Amino acid sequence: MSARRPQPGGPFAGQSRPGRIALYAGLFVLGALVGVAGSLAQGGLFPGGLLLALLATAGLFYGGLYVTGTQLGVAAPAAGWLVAAVLLSIPRPEGDAVFAAGLGPLVYLLGGMVVAVMCATMSRLPQPGTKSGRLGK
Repeated sequence: MSARRPQPGGPFAGQSRPGRIALYAGLFVLGALVGVAGSLAQGGLFPGGLLLALLATAGLFYGGLYVTGTQLGVAAPAAGWLVAAVLLSIPRPEGDAVFAAGLGPLVYLLGGMVVAVMCATMSRLPQPGTKSGRLGK
């Protein structure tokens, strides 16, 4: 049995332009949802919730890279996540905010940004059928 190698650009690489735009828009919305859920989980279930929120964030960003095969596949959910996290960190006129003061929210915000940068700067997925760069091989 041979192991299947991932297709370059993931399963959606050959989509038409409107299909790819819809995919990126969906990733943006999914990033916002993960940002909201992570914001609530990291504060409510500290420290396990913080770890869970960062793992979900990393999974989404890497999943966007895997599905699209481009750095824009990381940027779209990262932008949605950042918008949600920033909007939830702004205090209301009553003084309430989803993020409390402390180390947990700071680690969540900075950790999510670091994960986004790490996923965006990863090398591209391996291309199947490429030949060796060595001469004579």
